[in-house]
Amino acid sequence: MTTLPTGGYCLPPLLHDLLPSRPVSGPVGAVLLRVQHVLDTCIAPTAVQRDRTGGYPHQAIAALKPTGILALAVPVEWGGMGMGQDLSLELMLRLAVADPAVAQIYKVHDDLLREIFAYAPAGLKAELGARIVSDHIILGMAVAENGRTADSFLQTLAQPGPEGTHFISGRKIYATGASGADLVAVSSFDPVAAQKAGSVRAGVRMDLVPRNTPGLAFHHDWNRMGQRATDSGTVTLDRVRVADRWNALLPDADLPRHVALRFQAGFSAILTGIGIGAVRAVCAFVPRQARPWGAAGVESADQDPYVRRLLGEIGADLFGAYCAVMAAGRMLDQYEQGQVSRNAVAMAASAARSVATRAGLRAASDAPAAAGARGTDAANAFDRYWRDARTISLHDPVDWKNAEIGRHLLTGWVPEPGLYQ
Repeated sequence: MTTLPTGGYCLPPLLHDLLPSRPVSGPVGAVLLRVQHVLDTCIAPTAVQRDRTGGYPHQAIAALKPTGILALAVPVEWGGMGMGQDLSLELMLRLAVADPAVAQIYKVHDDLLREIFAYAPAGLKAELGARIVSDHIILGMAVAENGRTADSFLQTLAQPGPEGTHFISGRKIYATGASGADLVAVSSFDPVAAQKAGSVRAGVRMDLVPRNTPGLAFHHDWNRMGQRATDSGTVTLDRVRVADRWNALLPDADLPRHVALRFQAGFSAILTGIGIGAVRAVCAFVPRQARPWGAAGVESADQDPYVRRLLGEIGADLFGAYCAVMAAGRMLDQYEQGQVSRNAVAMAASAARSVATRAGLRAASDAPAAAGARGTDAANAFDRYWRDARTISLHDPVDWKNAEIGRHLLTGWVPEPGLYQ
């Protein structure tokens, strides 16, 4: 990590000069350097073990907390560092190179903060910001529900209680980061409030619930082929008492229109990071352990022209994915500054998701071919890259992103803001 003469810093290269070092500066840059050090010395070396054992990565998150990472997305006016979307995606990508499960847990925290600080009451913003900055608390999410379709919600119910409280009961799935979070963001529906206001929207809540609240249970039943250390399993709520002052989503709150786009861009960053991680692992293995093919007539596998061609093509794909992800991040920042339309951001986010999905999956699947049969030894754990990439890629179908781009190109169609577009 090189100190620049201007008082800034450089994050180390991701793929030599193909994805070279990135200059950063100021307090945000200092935090990012501390994070990178923890990734290199603590998190990356232990990622294989976390993949094998599963469960929430308590030690990894504990190692990250003192770096200041959790305050990066808190706006400056509420005591945080106000990091932009571009650097946020860079950070998620670098986390994913080290351990994509840790990256997804941080992504949830980052996404929630950017959303909550856009619409929460001032009092909650002040208290939440202070706790994140001083106590390094991390947020998890319990939002998704097991409805007929992926966007079915409103099954978890909030019942009015005494003295400014509600009781929440229901069942959540895919609760990424919840089991180890300090505060869990829980969505619910208050039918009484909705009926009084004559609006479904008025009954939707987003409460920040302490992890040890009575009635809040984590089932630790996440047993997927990839992203095993996210512990994204089931959460149940049995009359969980919440204070209304910790409801971030008031009935008249103005909801940001680009939440889904930022959400998608984060997945693109993680997919790209997984692909970069796979290529780095294979490129470290090939010169030392892979055997050259006899017909190649070379002394070592890294001199084989077909090995070079394969990894070069994959590297080029990842270069394109990285550029697309960073472009989407810049567009998100520009949208928040009123400089571009929402649809321009939507197209950039969908394009990044399309490119990153292909590049990440190909890298995770095909790069190990350069390692040969020796690379299949379980000790190398090359399979985890594909398992993680494929699991992330299925969060929502990339074909819909391609179809949305195509529909726009053919007809000028502009997507309405929604959960996935």
